Amino acid sequence: MSSEAFLTFGEQPLSLKQALNYLQEAGKLQNFIIDVLRQYLLEKAIETQTDLKVSQTLTEQAVIDFRLQNQLTDPQKFQQWLKSQGLDYETFQKRISYNFKIEALKTKIAAPKLQEYFIERKLGLDRVVLSRIIVDNQELAEEIRSQIEEGNSFEELAQDYSLAEDRIFKGMMGLVSRASMPDELRIKVDTAREGDIIGPLEFEEKWALFRVEKFQSASYEDQQIQQMLQNELFEQWIADQLRETPIKLQVD
Repeated sequence: MSSEAFLTFGEQPLSLKQALNYLQEAGKLQNFIIDVLRQYLLEKAIETQTDLKVSQTLTEQAVIDFRLQNQLTDPQKFQQWLKSQGLDYETFQKRISYNFKIEALKTKIAAPKLQEYFIERKLGLDRVVLSRIIVDNQELAEEIRSQIEEGNSFEELAQDYSLAEDRIFKGMMGLVSRASMPDELRIKVDTAREGDIIGPLEFEEKWALFRVEKFQSASYEDQQIQQMLQNELFEQWIADQLRETPIKLQVD
């Protein structure tokens, strides 16, 4: 196999062995192999799951929706786009159908564990609306906190002093997940109430004051959260399959 041309660059043939050697030298061979095996696993899983059927009507409607969303309703323009992607219409349809099957496979794999996994992850999924003031030294941060406690406007102080880009929004950061917070801030938020001021805390080589605006508890009914957790469980399943199956690379 190694003597046969895997690729031709100009008139220079490259064997599969040479191609794999180049990937190894570039530090990309492992990712390449994982991508190949991942695709193999998905193809086999779809083949063996006989209930993962996608109707032609659903596929055709998805094609129509795609063309509308991407302004490809003109047949000639759509054909030009297909050509630019190295596709024909039949291959494009198959790709859309395949994506539907992957989503169905994700649902089937994740469904038995999804609610339990949500409970495990809930604390990290809970979010809170925060406002902040970022300054470059602790003394100024403490002075600003004193002014807030004396009744001065947090919003005006954020606009006047904060170094963060959200100063133009009066310090409003918006929704922040607990999982994304630094440990020290998360611990403080966990014991805070709405309206509390947290800090000054050292934050990315600067000093920060935070105000807790509103808590938003994660809900299992939230479709975005369900989709995210489903994707996580699906990736865990793929990783388990790769880890538990012996892999041997053989190139003559």
